[in-house]
Amino acid sequence: MDRQHDAASSYHGNKELNDSKTYLVTGCAGFIASRVTQILLDEGHHVVGIDNLNDYYDVSLKKHRVDRLAADNFEFVEMDIENADQVAQLFERKPYDAVINLAARAGVRYSMVNPAIYMTTNAMGSLNLLEEMRKRGVKKYVLASTSSLYAGQEMPFDESLPVNTPISSYAASKKSAELMAYSHHHLYDLDISICRYFTVYGPAGRPDMSYFRFIQWIDQGLPLEVFGDGTQSRDFTYVDDIARGTIAALKPVGYEIFNLGGGQQPTTLNLMIEKLEGLLGKKAKTEYKTFHIADVKSTFANIDKAESMLGWKPRVSLDDGLEACVRWYVDNKPWSENIVLP
Repeated sequence: MDRQHDAASSYHGNKELNDSKTYLVTGCAGFIASRVTQILLDEGHHVVGIDNLNDYYDVSLKKHRVDRLAADNFEFVEMDIENADQVAQLFERKPYDAVINLAARAGVRYSMVNPAIYMTTNAMGSLNLLEEMRKRGVKKYVLASTSSLYAGQEMPFDESLPVNTPISSYAASKKSAELMAYSHHHLYDLDISICRYFTVYGPAGRPDMSYFRFIQWIDQGLPLEVFGDGTQSRDFTYVDDIARGTIAALKPVGYEIFNLGGGQQPTTLNLMIEKLEGLLGKKAKTEYKTFHIADVKSTFANIDKAESMLGWKPRVSLDDGLEACVRWYVDNKPWSENIVLP
């Protein structure tokens, strides 16, 4: 179960990173962070990756991702950014050229069940990193944030929109992390890039995401649980595109927020289900349920700023990306079909 498929137009090198550096990547066993780490390693950089390997979802999937990162220029540390003492010890080990903070408690719905852990990880964990950067003179910080902050705003979502009324504990915790990053930029001249991600998908993804669940359920002939009527839509963005954008955000910018989205019209859940049915050669059994109060009806990113300032734009189409997801699932059976869904 060690094969990973990427879409045909996936990442093949970032020419701007032409000298070897040392990066701290948090959450490296996670979906996005593992891809960011792999790209940095492929470019010859040294990466210290940390993760607490929590059991929010099937830990075997996290270990699968970490196992793929084995390389002489990779060092894995199992720890939690919530622990200020452990974070301090981590910064005593070696100097870092930049910190890429992708460690987070994800998932809008679970944040209503246990909101405290979202604040301790997403907000306080981020503050612990910022404080050690301040003390150690590490100047560049890239923070993963979320399109969930745009709830209720007019689409396509632009970075200049006010996002002061988050409708979930998850979004509120991410907004807190953004604000503390800004204060450290203002007070201590840290260079900050905030990356607001739009519905990331891809092989070896998070099993609490709809596409992962749908693939498993369609393949096994189980009914699909869809919260709403399926017309809700998302700006799906392939994981390697997100990883490239995150790395591009290492560029010195002062303090900037960047939308990283698919760059196309949003896709409804119903259409995504149709595409997965075609790829799997099986018909879905769909059960529609009440739309969740903390969910956003639609997301659609304006990505002009990322393109103009970072030279980034997505490369992988939804059709190619979903094909890669299904191929990974099929190639990793029987393990993949038995991954426990949250």
